[in-house]
Amino acid sequence: MTTPNDLSDKALAVFAFAAYHQLESGDAITSVVSEDGAGHRADPEALAELTEKELGAESGGRFVFNPAGQLMLSQIIDRIRGTI
Repeated sequence: MTTPNDLSDKALAVFAFAAYHQLESGDAITSVVSEDGAGHRADPEALAELTEKELGAESGGRFVFNPAGQLMLSQIIDRIRGTI
């Protein structure tokens, strides 16, 4: 099982972006924009790493977290809150 300690800083940045939006909005985040057509994009190496580690996949300009990726996002948010 992949843990946050197994990820590069670039891959962790994708989770940091998702965590920010989840904490700010209060809504569960299940995907992040990978390419918005206006020049904003997630790092391709990070997305490749997350895909390789089976934490999600790209779909229609978004990186969609699968259940393992959603669990990791929850664990990262718990670490931010200091509950783990």
